[in-house]
Amino acid sequence: MLAHAVDAALDTLIQLALAEDLGDRGDVTSLATIDAGTVIRGQVRAKSVGVIAGLHVFAAVYRQVDPSLTVELVAADGGHVTPGALVCTVTGAGQSVLTGERVALNFLQRLSGVATLTASFVDAVTGTGATILDTRKTTPGWRLLEKYAVRCGGGQNHRVGLYDMVLIKDNHIDAAGGITTAVQSVRTSAVAAGLPIEVEVKNLDELREAVGLNVDRILLDNMTNASMREAVAITAGRTKLEASGNMSLERVAAVAATGVDFISVGALTHSAPALDLSMRLETR
Repeated sequence: MLAHAVDAALDTLIQLALAEDLGDRGDVTSLATIDAGTVIRGQVRAKSVGVIAGLHVFAAVYRQVDPSLTVELVAADGGHVTPGALVCTVTGAGQSVLTGERVALNFLQRLSGVATLTASFVDAVTGTGATILDTRKTTPGWRLLEKYAVRCGGGQNHRVGLYDMVLIKDNHIDAAGGITTAVQSVRTSAVAAGLPIEVEVKNLDELREAVGLNVDRILLDNMTNASMREAVAITAGRTKLEASGNMSLERVAAVAATGVDFISVGALTHSAPALDLSMRLETR
């Protein structure tokens, strides 16, 4: 993903997040209880085991709140933490530190949660040769950040959006009149020129048809493990296979053992719990 696209998405999200938190009066509690000259240092520590992602977002929040603040990143994105581990610190005007605390932690906790869940799936398939992928089931507006967090957790990204890969799914197939017709239409369409083509199949008959079309990847949608093993045998390495549909931590190792190349997991971004992090302050 392009760095400038991530930065643009980040700046907009932070502006929106701060605006909804501060309204038109600001952090009235901090303004009313902390003298303007008070300097404090906030320490962010982990309260559970996990993988960190989004430290650059944490720092970016505070740059918008008050550029004079000093943020020190102690941990690193992609790094593992245990309860009590120091993740980062922010030092400066007390009013500013507390004003940005919740927004900065919201980003860091959410993205670290995605990275942590991704790492659990990656660990579960270690040694099988299968690659864990994310999906487009992301929080609206957060996609580039959440896909970044997936990479921090050791997963890989599927397509970013509707524009960078052709994925012919069941509705496209039904509307086009069949798998072969849909693929042929893509190959003669200027809008899809040069893009990789993936086709979704629901059964082994559809798989056989898709294999003969020499597409880049075939998605096995909600197939049983036995059917996926047969799909691997039928394909015999001619086309990369991706398993998808209701993938859970309890099941993913068995799916990987069928021999598929990729496993896409919507839960990485739509169901990841936030990593438990908190900030405690030290008056200086």
